[in-house]
Amino acid sequence: MVRSGIGYDVHQLKIGLELYIGGVKVESDYGSLGHSDGDALIHSVVDSLLGAAGLGDIGKYFPSDQEKWAGAKSEIFLFEAKNMLIEHGFQIANIDCTIILQSPKVGPYISKIRKNISKMLELNEKKVSIKATTTDYLGYIGESKGWSAISIATIFEINENS
Repeated sequence: MVRSGIGYDVHQLKIGLELYIGGVKVESDYGSLGHSDGDALIHSVVDSLLGAAGLGDIGKYFPSDQEKWAGAKSEIFLFEAKNMLIEHGFQIANIDCTIILQSPKVGPYISKIRKNISKMLELNEKKVSIKATTTDYLGYIGESKGWSAISIATIFEINENS
């Protein structure tokens, strides 16, 4: 059986913080404000994977009110989500993501982000799509007050008893 899930995340941008997108540090005057490292791309991928498997969302497993996740690298969440899928008899077929950010331009980082997500999920790069867009200066994203990411995961069952 093939299943799909959608994930979405948004974080504020603040001057002086670091900006991580897909586990890659992006040079910017603004960084992502969050309980963990604020990597909205990875958070959206985690939610898409968990949703596709019917396992809930990122907050169920890594709640922002737990001190142990303060400042945590989001790669931890992605690694755990991947393992949960495997434990429940699923395999990832494809991930498609869009980063929504006005500034800085992430085009020069897309290849590195794609490679990093592929490596973390142990997937061939052909199975991971990373795109970026802006909001043409509209809204909080257009004003560089925040950024977001949306992801769609396609998975399939490898264990019919799951």
